[in-house]
Amino acid sequence: MRYIGRPFFALSSRALSSRRDMEMKKRHIAIAPILLALAVIAFKYFTAEQAVNPETGETARVSLSREQEVELGLQSYQQVLAESDVIEEGPEVDLVRRVAARLAPATREGGKGFKWEVSVVRSNEMNAFCLPGGKIVVYTGILAATKSEAGLAAVMGHEMAHAVARHGAQRLFQNDIAETAMQGAQQSIADLEPEKQQAIMSALGAGAKFGVILPFSREHETESDEMGVLYMARAGYDPRESMAFWKRMGEMSGGQPPEFASTHPAKATRIQRLKEFMPKALAEYEKSDKQIEQR
Repeated sequence: MRYIGRPFFALSSRALSSRRDMEMKKRHIAIAPILLALAVIAFKYFTAEQAVNPETGETARVSLSREQEVELGLQSYQQVLAESDVIEEGPEVDLVRRVAARLAPATREGGKGFKWEVSVVRSNEMNAFCLPGGKIVVYTGILAATKSEAGLAAVMGHEMAHAVARHGAQRLFQNDIAETAMQGAQQSIADLEPEKQQAIMSALGAGAKFGVILPFSREHETESDEMGVLYMARAGYDPRESMAFWKRMGEMSGGQPPEFASTHPAKATRIQRLKEFMPKALAEYEKSDKQIEQR
């Protein structure tokens, strides 16, 4: 009996249809990686250490223990000093040390356990920072903007507040969560065409940056502004000088990107929020028994 096969076009049509079906099955968004990423995020969130803001009472998750923060802060401090032109004496050093000595007790419970130490670096850079554990570095370039002891107290109080509130460890935690979410998303679309993958990941990255990370950073800046003026008020410095300082700083720093694309609030926003917070700071100032002449 002679076998007569199916027509070639029928076989080809079925083969093409089968291939299209396979490709359609491949090109989909997988749910499993997203669910896994969500499970990992939940685990990290509920097992992370919590930091309590001593001024507001609010809690936030952090990625590092206090001991780890202090150790990293000390390492960074030593590295900065080793690579910088550190001034050991002189009027600038006396000024910075005097302000630090007044501000440190004003941090109250928040600065408990900090081993405060301050160094002055000769540089035109307009910068100052406080590392975890209380290691402060002030660049001489910023003194052109501070103008007075109270102005210096504004910027130093702001930087000390970042350390007290553990903002660095909070940002590490947030970045870790965002990275985990992005990895889950990337794995879930691995079967899509490269162009679609790139478009989706770019959109998700922009959403995370402008919708979460940058607003989070701006909120930290505002929180440090408010905590910083409380410190300077308790130390006897008129907190209203902080608004004059930030105005000068904005003018001397040149242009700033739009607020939504910046890690810092716009100058007008910053000053407006300080004005709104000022009654609370002035109440602390009035209670201070060591008000000093603003110089």
